[in-house]
Amino acid sequence: MFIYNFIKILSIVIIVLLSVAYFTLAERKIMGTIQRRRGPNVVGFQGLMQPLADGLKLFVKESVLPSNANKVLFVIAPMITFGLSLMGWVVIPLGSGLVLADINVGILYLLGISALGVYGIILSGWSSNSKYAFLGALRSAAQMVSYEVSLGFILVCVVLCAGSFNLISIVLAQQHVWYYLPHFPVFVLFFISALAETNRHPFDLPEAEAELVSGYNVEYSAMGFALFFLGEYANMLLMSALTTILFLGGWLPIIDCFPFNWIPGPLWFGLKICFFVILFVVMRACLPRLRYDQLMNLGWKVFLPFSLGWLLFTASILISFNWLPN
Repeated sequence: MFIYNFIKILSIVIIVLLSVAYFTLAERKIMGTIQRRRGPNVVGFQGLMQPLADGLKLFVKESVLPSNANKVLFVIAPMITFGLSLMGWVVIPLGSGLVLADINVGILYLLGISALGVYGIILSGWSSNSKYAFLGALRSAAQMVSYEVSLGFILVCVVLCAGSFNLISIVLAQQHVWYYLPHFPVFVLFFISALAETNRHPFDLPEAEAELVSGYNVEYSAMGFALFFLGEYANMLLMSALTTILFLGGWLPIIDCFPFNWIPGPLWFGLKICFFVILFVVMRACLPRLRYDQLMNLGWKVFLPFSLGWLLFTASILISFNWLPN
């Protein structure tokens, strides 16, 4: 039993790491196309070996420890960030029955993992003993906490409609209509909040090069930097997967008829994730960075009241028409 579970965990880790590696390649190719320049095209056929070459380069480089840093926390911080980004995939169903841990409180588990992700960033900024890293860590912590509140209210809206915290039950509840149709305003809010939660454009204030040199990871090199990098991209894939499960019917086909119902569920799931991945990249290529006060005002004065109001509206509609699931 232990060996079987270990193989399942290892397979998920390998799939996520390969997805992250080629997500970085896809990002560079798409941005190169948008900006009318060549992306990576030298290492391997059309640059397909570039992610492996980048990983090998970071693996063999020397890790530099700042002389005044708290070395234990400095080393542990990227491990926490990377480990938590992988732990979230434990409850993500890739298809019907294809999930490592089918727990009844999958949504709460993901919220807990997301909240713990702040600790890795705070520890990295504080243990570096650098004011630039510390400012970047404080920015990131405030930003993640601010947008997690809105994300939580939006998740409760979906949970009310599905009548379950289980992710598989939420997908199966969308067999007749995907939740992005009745919940379209908060669907858009959820995706924008996911951008802020993962520190991506136009909300990449923690890594503002012009102001903070690089942000919380400024003192990291080699594998320490690589773990932060992998954790960030794994979180983007995780948020894309969660958006797909909550609003786009997970592995369910677009149209439940031939030839669409012959396409495997995991393939549908992957295609929907790719749609959001491309949106993440397009946002980075097209949008300017917000000011920090604009970022916080948007989170607390726009997203929070709207998501709370939509939750009350959803609950009142379900109660008024007696549509609450049993």
